[in-house]
Amino acid sequence: MQDNNQFKPYVPASKVTPELTVTSVIMGILLSVVFGAANAYLGLRVGMTVSASIPAAVIAMGVIRVIMRKNSILESNMVQTMGSAGESLAAGAIFTIPALYLWASEGKMEKPGLLEITLIALLGGLLGVFFMVPLRNALIVKEHATLPYPEGTACAEVLLAGEDGGSNASTVFAGMGFAAFFKLVIDGLKAVPGEISFRIKGFAGEIGTQIYPAVLSVGYICGPKISSYMFSGGVLSWLVLIPMIVLFGETLTLYPGTAPIGEMFAEGGASAIWSSYIRYIGAGALAAGGIISLIKSLPLIVRTFRDAIKGMKGGSNVGSERTNQSLSMKLVLIAIAVLTILVWLVPAIPVSLIGAAVVVIFGFFFATVSSRMVGLVGSSNNPVSGMAIATLLIATVILKITGDTGAHGMRAAIAIGSIICIVAAIAGDTSQDLKTGFLLGATPKKQQIGEVFGVVAAALAIGGTLNLLDSAWGFGGDQLAAPQATLMKMIIEGVMDGNLPWGLVFIGVFIAIVVEIIGIPVLPFAIGVYLPVQLNACIMVGGLVRLFVDKMKKPEEEKKRITNDGILFCSGMIAGEGLVGILLALLAVFGFDKFIDISGFLNLPEGVAKAAGLIVFGLVILSLLKFSVWKKQKSK
Repeated sequence: MQDNNQFKPYVPASKVTPELTVTSVIMGILLSVVFGAANAYLGLRVGMTVSASIPAAVIAMGVIRVIMRKNSILESNMVQTMGSAGESLAAGAIFTIPALYLWASEGKMEKPGLLEITLIALLGGLLGVFFMVPLRNALIVKEHATLPYPEGTACAEVLLAGEDGGSNASTVFAGMGFAAFFKLVIDGLKAVPGEISFRIKGFAGEIGTQIYPAVLSVGYICGPKISSYMFSGGVLSWLVLIPMIVLFGETLTLYPGTAPIGEMFAEGGASAIWSSYIRYIGAGALAAGGIISLIKSLPLIVRTFRDAIKGMKGGSNVGSERTNQSLSMKLVLIAIAVLTILVWLVPAIPVSLIGAAVVVIFGFFFATVSSRMVGLVGSSNNPVSGMAIATLLIATVILKITGDTGAHGMRAAIAIGSIICIVAAIAGDTSQDLKTGFLLGATPKKQQIGEVFGVVAAALAIGGTLNLLDSAWGFGGDQLAAPQATLMKMIIEGVMDGNLPWGLVFIGVFIAIVVEIIGIPVLPFAIGVYLPVQLNACIMVGGLVRLFVDKMKKPEEEKKRITNDGILFCSGMIAGEGLVGILLALLAVFGFDKFIDISGFLNLPEGVAKAAGLIVFGLVILSLLKFSVWKKQKSK
């Protein structure tokens, strides 16, 4: 405890420097919206999101230090605090809210309105921030030596390496530019196909790859291990399960399919079998994976909650020093009470008093768990989807018991699940940001206000983003698979109606159990089972590029620099592709997309189109190598 009190941050408590300025607020809000929209697009495509803290930090440094010539590390930190809030809120929202659009497309209920989505996101985000405020002293200060908060610490290191801010920021912007160009060529001009597939004659399996920069970037950032787990899941689905279903069931009509399997395959190929059967197996594997990760974390969860509550007792939340001043507990408690009442009373959110109580109890519990767990295992390994599944199961059962069934009950279950999913995601992100601030010497109170700004901006943008993407392509298809939201929809329907193809779901459950017994991380494998193999293969290529970098015979310092440059370039590519994806969605909604489509003019034969696609994919890989492995050679 004494060591923590003696910790000296980079900016001393006695020194006051600019933090919550007009510049930092405008930049932070802009990045919150940008990274929130880009991460929403990415998460709906591949079922995974990435942290925006480091790219937001380097962009802030590039603008504030290099362009504006200001030497203000805490201002840059405030920008990344707000920017990362948008990414986390998007991650929580896209795991659940698209289920409402899926039901609307089936005619079960009306499409969610902008106000409903905005309020769900806003209330969840603000509860996540306020639940974390009283936990700061217990988790960030008292346990500074025992909770490393990997992303928060890494972000502090990036900001401290401010001398390289210009070159780092240029790497992020280069990634955005290259990805924007490639996305425009692939999905805007449609000069080359975005997906290349190959089949073997007489065999129902299919293999291939997508050629999108953002998908490749996910593989590079996650690394070869996680990529290989996802790819293995895809291989099992597309080269084992689909061929077996076609081979043994060719003449059979099996629910939920509506035609003989052989006929379905002849008309729609492996994708038709995936749509009717494999996605239910994948949903079972995903649900089992989420629950397994939660069960494995139970001892830590219980200990976390106990220690955090113990740490809060007797500890004042407002210190005399600048670096120990948080929002007052009185204000926080009033805010939580008001937000809880709003969850219950606002007509746009169909949640009863019991539902609001579930939100507060589970919300605070999972906020506490999330905040501590990310301190140990990092945000990437935080089992948010497992928490959401557990909440949805309990909430749906309670709603059914109390007679709240049908469309209203399903809508209420998703609203409860969405708010809690967002609470857990935002609480984890806020704790990482407060750790960065603790190391740098930021004012916690100002960071907490910054988080509120970031949450409000992202909440106002997320509804429009989801509406736009749904209008352009719809959820649950090839373009936007929305795996987690589809899973949440299936869970609620399973409890409410009991009409799930349970045989397929249980096959997925037991595949996940076998994978866990073998010792393979079950969640990435389960996501791989659910998603198309072409997408998994593209992620695998990114993982192989990272493996090539990791295996290079270079000094450790040089290798670390190359890896970090690659991660920054890939973060930029994800943001760039996400933004162009939203721009193309806008064009599609207004019918302007056909004016830039040159596929009909080119009319390439299938073989030539595939070759052209592979060439473009090669250029995507070369651009990544150019700004990582070969970057130093260029600067000499």
